[in-house]
Amino acid sequence: MNWLPLHLDEQLNDIDLLSQQNEIKAVVLFKHSTRCSISSVALNRLERSWNLTNDTVPTYFLDLLNFRNISNHIAEKYAVPHQSPQAIVIKNGKCIYSASHSDISVADIEAAIFSNER
Repeated sequence: MNWLPLHLDEQLNDIDLLSQQNEIKAVVLFKHSTRCSISSVALNRLERSWNLTNDTVPTYFLDLLNFRNISNHIAEKYAVPHQSPQAIVIKNGKCIYSASHSDISVADIEAAIFSNER
């Protein structure tokens, strides 16, 4: 995975716009706690199984310990409860998938992203 750092609140507006572009299928946000072993396991599982490119599915990485305020904004903006670790998929400016801990699944993320194309 080629993570894009998420460290500014203003990036959420850019993510909304990006998620509405025709060539972009969706945008993935991953909220990670660097002090949590469960978060590290979820991150590793995601990275090992990921095979999409940032050209079609940009992936953003949020360090929760340093940017908790952005996590709170994500929860409010997309109406998803704050969790860690957490994967969120944004399509057309809306959350279409959210999962945390061991429920984070590349297969489920891909199913959410491509469900309208099948």
